Amino acid sequence: MTLTRFSRPRSLRWAPNSSFGDLFQEVEQLFQPLSELSRGSVGAYQPIDLSETDDAVVLQMAVPGVRTEDLDISIEGRQVTIRGALREDDADGRRYWLRGMLRGDFSRTVTVPSGIDADAIEASVEQGVLTLKMPKAPEAMARKIAVNGAATAEPVRTIETEQAAA
Repeated sequence: MTLTRFSRPRSLRWAPNSSFGDLFQEVEQLFQPLSELSRGSVGAYQPIDLSETDDAVVLQMAVPGVRTEDLDISIEGRQVTIRGALREDDADGRRYWLRGMLRGDFSRTVTVPSGIDADAIEASVEQGVLTLKMPKAPEAMARKIAVNGAATAEPVRTIETEQAAA
């Protein structure tokens, strides 16, 4: 076995102003479903869509069979955490021939863009899809800025103005 000493290239040295925190967070989110799967959690199977409109950020998550009272949604900073539980059926004496539906607790944490008005978030469940509508704060919305300046407007030349001048 040969041991080779690692020498970091000069271009990869740590810079205090770099955003490694965001990079590590992205890598953690990438592997989060695998860690949940190894613990037997259902959360790895709850697909999520995160999109943006002009006035809001919208998160949609598949929660089929989950009752609204079994959902817990919280936000801390830019982290939205959705916890829930898919309960066992209370039918006694049932013998399963095939059992593929996952049951139990799940949890997903998603980083949302900054500029969310946390006090105005709306949550609803319709046909097994949880929808979180997170309005953008007024200062985060895109707006048009008027440009002022000294404009020298020339009169518009039309057939009527040409005939009147002649």
